[in-house]
Amino acid sequence: MENKSIEGRPEVAGGAGRPGGGGFSGPGGGGPTVREIEVAGSLRTVIHRLVKLLRRETKNEAQLSLTERAALGLLYNQGELLPSDIAKAEKVTTQSISQVINRLVELKYIVKKSSTEDKRKVLLSLTPEGRGYVEQLRQDKTEWLSKVLHEKASAEEMDVLMQAIKILGRLMNDEEVTSF
Repeated sequence: MENKSIEGRPEVAGGAGRPGGGGFSGPGGGGPTVREIEVAGSLRTVIHRLVKLLRRETKNEAQLSLTERAALGLLYNQGELLPSDIAKAEKVTTQSISQVINRLVELKYIVKKSSTEDKRKVLLSLTPEGRGYVEQLRQDKTEWLSKVLHEKASAEEMDVLMQAIKILGRLMNDEEVTSF
């Protein structure tokens, strides 16, 4: 049940002088409403469960860690990157990412080459094997998810999901939602 303020607008959770307040400032000038916080919590939970399901239902024969898989996904989408770019995107130290890179080089999923602009820098890119691994993993996830949608979602629910995808893309400031 949504609480209404004196003006008839939904009450915000937190805010000045309220428990848990401060820090939020939505388009209306106040913080998020109780409803927005409920939606955010539910969305976070559902996305977390979906990601876990996708991981469990798809093969990971190379036993790659999440960071290793994310690094491959970044290289797939960006082409070439510096190790520091991957470290920054994954919010890990450059020392940690060097271990990830060494394992991916050892598996022949990525190659290192010197930058033409600065020979001190090393650029990373996918090998054909690395590209194939990413494409197969994406295909496996898409196949599993499309099977589940076919079995459990109506045509109307599919339309709702397409609208939700557009909204989620906008929330992430992306015009197109891509995934690994």
